[in-house]
Amino acid sequence: MAEPIEIDVWQGEIAELEVDAIVVAANESLFMTVGAGAAVKRAGGDEIERAAVGQGPIRPGTAVATGGGSLVAPYVIHAVAAGHDRRADPEALARAVRAVLAFAEPLQLRRIAMAPLGIEHGVFAVADVAAIMVSTLRAEAPSTPIETIVLAGPHAAEVRALSDALQAAEAGARSR
Repeated sequence: MAEPIEIDVWQGEIAELEVDAIVVAANESLFMTVGAGAAVKRAGGDEIERAAVGQGPIRPGTAVATGGGSLVAPYVIHAVAAGHDRRADPEALARAVRAVLAFAEPLQLRRIAMAPLGIEHGVFAVADVAAIMVSTLRAEAPSTPIETIVLAGPHAAEVRALSDALQAAEAGARSR
């Protein structure tokens, strides 16, 4: 059986974290215009966005990886949880999380930081995103080389929802 991974929650700008990869929500065109994506672009440089856009467009439930520009993190993973139609599809969100995890082996990722996916433009409620992300990460990440995941949000409401989802998942695991 795979070792359990450590999942932590952190409040602040995701671009500041010293990890192997930063995961940001993306739109199908991969432009980094809102939320964590915009913050990562400001901190790491326009080349991150150019590299992402050059790989697009992509469908909801998929992801692409780029270099980290001038970030400490060597990689940025751009995950599309919701498309231009702005339809909340929980399965597309879970597929996007699995698409992120698929980069762990080829990029040799051990520590990643993830922003909530799909909350930009109000597509998903942050509590729903937190529950789906935590559930998918707990189920899928142990089969990857990832050891630590930091769920990061700049706002207290995001951090609270992520913490609540993580606590609920841990309580559920203990009761089994």
